[in-house]
Amino acid sequence: MVAQTKSSHAQDLETLTVAGGCFWCVEADFEKVAGVKEAVSGFTGGDVENPTYKQVVRGGTGHVEAVQITYDPSKVTTETLLSLFFRSIDPTDAGGQFCDRGYTYTTAIFATPDQAAAAERAKAAAQADLGQPIVTPINAAGEFYPADSYHQDYYKQDKVILTRFGPKSKAKAYTAYRQACGRDARVKALWGSAAPFAGS
Repeated sequence: MVAQTKSSHAQDLETLTVAGGCFWCVEADFEKVAGVKEAVSGFTGGDVENPTYKQVVRGGTGHVEAVQITYDPSKVTTETLLSLFFRSIDPTDAGGQFCDRGYTYTTAIFATPDQAAAAERAKAAAQADLGQPIVTPINAAGEFYPADSYHQDYYKQDKVILTRFGPKSKAKAYTAYRQACGRDARVKALWGSAAPFAGS
């Protein structure tokens, strides 16, 4: 009976795949949202199967850094997640995001057929609120490839790594990177008080 209940609940969960620049940041933001069960860093949009991180950032795979968000639609709607997504990025920038430049770091929504209309509405609403053209495309959802374990939950790992600032935990390295990259400053400049994660 317990197994059946768990299985039934698992079937009620949905996924939304978005690309918003550095996947560490998108993952960290959306794991804070009530109703989100998990956010996984990975790659999508390209034609290379099971790509490695190095392959993707080097270019030529067609993939972008992306995050697959698993959520309970009875607690948070697809529309809410899409609205939060637009206000957590710079959707006016077609060349990457913040300090991360190039196609790998561009923004996109990878919508299922059931999500496409909601994505278009969210984009139109965001453009109206922002008063600037939004370049974030809405693409058809395809195969999503999770990144290796090194990149998952990067923002909260205690493991010490060597950075250009010396040895730091991944969590501290992430915080330093996010600030240096200017993500929150730019999002706050664009969206003001509507920016849901800036400074969090």
